[in-house]
Amino acid sequence: MHISLPDHRNDTIVVWVKDRLLPRSEAKVSVFDSVVQGGDAVWEGLRVYDGRVFQLDAHLDRLMDSAHAMGFTDVPTREFIMDALFATLKSNGMRDDTHVRLTLTRGEKTTSGMDPRLNMYGPTLIVLAEWKKPVYAKSGIRLITSSVRRNTPQCLDSKIHHNNLVNNILAKIQANLAGVDDAVMLDIHGYLSETNATNVFLVKHGQLLTPHADSCLHGITRAKVLVLAKELGIMTIERNLSTTEMHTADEIFTTGTMGELSPVLEVDGRVIGSGAPGPVTLQLRDIYWKKTQSEGTPLPF
Repeated sequence: MHISLPDHRNDTIVVWVKDRLLPRSEAKVSVFDSVVQGGDAVWEGLRVYDGRVFQLDAHLDRLMDSAHAMGFTDVPTREFIMDALFATLKSNGMRDDTHVRLTLTRGEKTTSGMDPRLNMYGPTLIVLAEWKKPVYAKSGIRLITSSVRRNTPQCLDSKIHHNNLVNNILAKIQANLAGVDDAVMLDIHGYLSETNATNVFLVKHGQLLTPHADSCLHGITRAKVLVLAKELGIMTIERNLSTTEMHTADEIFTTGTMGELSPVLEVDGRVIGSGAPGPVTLQLRDIYWKKTQSEGTPLPF
C-alpha cells in the first residue's frame, strides 16, 4: 500500500538510532526496547532555522533533567547527542524548515518486563529529523475543551518530558471528532493547563496571562515568550485561569516548538476577540520569528 507523506522529501531521510544512521525503512528499535514496553523514554522537539538549531541548550538541559529524574543510567553525553544531531542533519542536507524529534529511551531489556534492572544495554538515542514547517495555519486555529484531565504532579510530574502521552492522545481524539485543531486540557481542579500539544496564553485588557507550570509542560517556547513579553513591557501574569476567562479573552494563542505561536480564533464555539489574530499575538509572533532568524546554535557544516 502506497501512503503519500506530508512532505515527499521525508521518504528518503536517514535516521539516527542508537549509534548509527539508517535509512527510514530500516530505522527501528527492538521490541524489547523500553519505549515499546512501557513508553519509558524522554524526548525533545527541536527546530532548525537558516543553519541554526534554536534553543538547543535549553532543550538538551531539559532532556538531561528528564533522563536524570527517570533514573536513566549510562546516558550519552551532550557532545555525543549534538554530534548525532549534526550528523543526521548533514546527511539529510537539512539547514532550514526542519523539525527534529530527539528521543532517549531507557534502552533494550534482556526480557519483557517493567523492572529497569532488565535494561542492560544502555539507552537508545533516536534523532528523527524531518522536513516540516510549523504545523498550524498562520491564520489561526480552533479548539475545544477536553474532558480528559492533564496529569497532576501527584501522579506524573509534567516537568519530566516523557513519552507516556496517552491522555494527550485521548484529548486529541476528542478534538478530531469535534472537527477542530486541538483540545484544551484542564488540571484536576478545573483550571486551564495546556492543549494536548502546546502551552496556552490569554490576553485580557492588554495583560498576558498563562497558567502556572504545575500541571503543564514548562515549555521552551513558553519560557521564551515570557521573556520577550517582559522585554516589550507587556504585563505578564502566571496564575490559575478558568474556562470562563478563556472564553471571554481578548486574544488567545498557543506556543510550542512544532507550531511556534498560533492564534486561537475560537474555543468551544465561542469566538475569541474579533475572530482574527490580535495585536499582542501578532507582535509577539513577529519578534519570536525574528529571534529564530538571528539566534541559535550554528550548524558545523
